[in-house]
Formats: sequence, structure tokens, C-alpha cells
Amino acid sequence: MSRKLNFYAGPSVLPMEVLEEMQANIVDYQGNGFSLIEASHRGKVYDKIHNEAIALIKELMGISDDYSVIFLGGGATLQFSMVPMNFLVDGKVGDYTLTGTWAKKAYTDAEKIGKVHAVFDGKDKNYTTLPEASSVKPSANSAYLHLTSNETIGGLEWKQWPETGDVPLIADMSSDILSRPVPVDKFAMIYAGAQKNLGPAGATIAIIRNDMLERCGDHLTAYLNYTPHTKSNALYNTPPVFSIWGIKLVLEWIKKSGGAEAMAKRAEKKSALLYDTMAESNGFYRCPVDERYRSTMNVVFRLPNEELEAKFLKESDEAGMLGLKGHRSVGGCRASIYNSLPEDAVSTLVQFMKEFQRKNG
Repeated sequence: MSRKLNFYAGPSVLPMEVLEEMQANIVDYQGNGFSLIEASHRGKVYDKIHNEAIALIKELMGISDDYSVIFLGGGATLQFSMVPMNFLVDGKVGDYTLTGTWAKKAYTDAEKIGKVHAVFDGKDKNYTTLPEASSVKPSANSAYLHLTSNETIGGLEWKQWPETGDVPLIADMSSDILSRPVPVDKFAMIYAGAQKNLGPAGATIAIIRNDMLERCGDHLTAYLNYTPHTKSNALYNTPPVFSIWGIKLVLEWIKKSGGAEAMAKRAEKKSALLYDTMAESNGFYRCPVDERYRSTMNVVFRLPNEELEAKFLKESDEAGMLGLKGHRSVGGCRASIYNSLPEDAVSTLVQFMKEFQRKNG
């Protein structure tokens, strides 16, 4: 089988050894006589995987016992509702940084639940830049300050974090979690859909500082309240077993590969190949994002006109490079270069870009 190069934004590429491990065990999991995806989530076989996955997240991210780690369904999108449902109490305001599509979605959903306030809105610059972290301050009556650490569609990423004092800082890290070390103790909560950097689609990771659970009232139905999930070790109901198995395997691969520090070096090297190619193209390729905040996970770029972009996408697809079309809301091109994407894949793309420019420039 000749595998194509996967630049999709998600579900995204997985390490080959993870796919091979899944293939080898999908029918008969480690000689137990049944598939893991048929196993009871209350049984010993799955229980071991579940707890090992949580332990690996804590180890690789340096998470203290002051936090609970749980798995939920619904993607990060469900968290856009659960966060304000649990933490946006009467008389308080939810502060949001509007930095792109996903941050705006979180804000719009929270707006239907309680009072919200945009402490930053990048609309005037078409969401191509971020504020200085030191300039971002929560409101006087803030319940929390929410940010999206990496805008998958817009291709920009926070490099430093706001100082919010006693106001809880909450982050959606769906597309850059474990691509770099993160000071978890700065955050009251971190959540991330797994399908971009950590495994198959279906599971969301939530890391919640335990004192935040005191704010979760009993007005919510059980699944929408974080407390039942933390009290039951994320086994309140049947979890997305297959996805969590995949997450565990990817986490093992990250650990074996050197952890978050090594992932950060990989990300910088791969993204530099693309950004340097653009810089050397004399404007044939251009990245619209403020250079200070360019993402190391989702590299967006434009060509001189839409006709050339269409030709680029057609020929790259024919050359075995998938997923380079930009999101339908913004157009252009985008290369998602998550942890699991090998450097060779980026090198191949760069060579294609240079040859395409030679022929069409």
C-alpha cells in the first residue's frame, strides 16, 4: 500500500506504529479473545487502558494532583457550552478573546447561557494577529477568561499566556495540545478534542483544577456537570473506548519520542521549512498571519490568485498530498503539520511548492 501524505486539519494523521498496533489488535486484543471495542468499560482490560491514558497525560504535561483529568464526548464544541454552564455564575461575566473562528464559536455559545464580554476582538485585522499577552486583562467581575491557544482555521497561536491573577484562565487547546510544554498551573481548565494531535476522533480531554468543581451547581443535568465525571474517574457513562485506546497509543509514542519538549522542536523545524519557503518565494507564496503569532501546527498561505490556488490544490492532490485546501470560510491553502506528521512529508511539500513556483511563477 502506498500511503498518501495527510495534511488534513482533523481528523488528522496518526503515527504509523499506532495504526499498526491497532491493526494487530483490533480483532483479538492482546490475546484476550475479543476486540477492545467490544469490551466492557467496567472490565479489567479497558480499565487498565483508561487509567494508563490518564496517567500518561498527567506525566507528559506535568499535571499535579490539584487537577482532575477526564474524557468526554462531544468534541471541544460541547465544551463551548459546558464551560459557561458550570462556571458562568449569576452576577459574573465570561471574558473571551476573539481570535478567530473557534474562539468566536465559543463566545457565541456562551452568550446564550450568560453574560459575556470580549476583552479582545481581532476583527479589524481580519483575525490575523493576537494581542500582547500582557495587555489582556479580565473584567472586574470576571468568572473566567477564555482563550483558544491555536486557531486551526486562521493559523495563529498564542506564544505567551495572559496573567489573570485570581480569575480562572481557561483554554481550548484542541489543535496544539502536547505540541509544546505548557505551564498547566497557570490554567484553571484546559480542554482539547483529541482528533488533531492526540488520537482518533470521538474523545475530548478536559483538565480541570479541582477547586473549580466547587462552582459546578446542581442545576445541571448529570452529563453536563463536570463533577459526576471527576468523581467517577471519567467513567460516569460509557466512554469513547476506541478513541481513548488510540489516545493512549499516541501518548506512548510521544513519550518514546521525547515528550512535549521534543514535539516542540519537531514543530518548529517543520513549520520553519514552510515559512522559510514562503519568505524565499518573492511573494509567490504569502502567509497573511502576523509573523509573531504564526502557528506551528496549521500553516496557512495564499498564492497570487485563486486560479493558481485551484491549480496548486489539484496538482498537489494528484501528487499524493491530501488536505491542503484552506477552510471553506477563508479559502486559500493550509498545511496542518501535527506531531504525528513526519518531517519528510513537509520536505516533500516544500519541494512541490518550489517546483510549482518554477513552473507557474
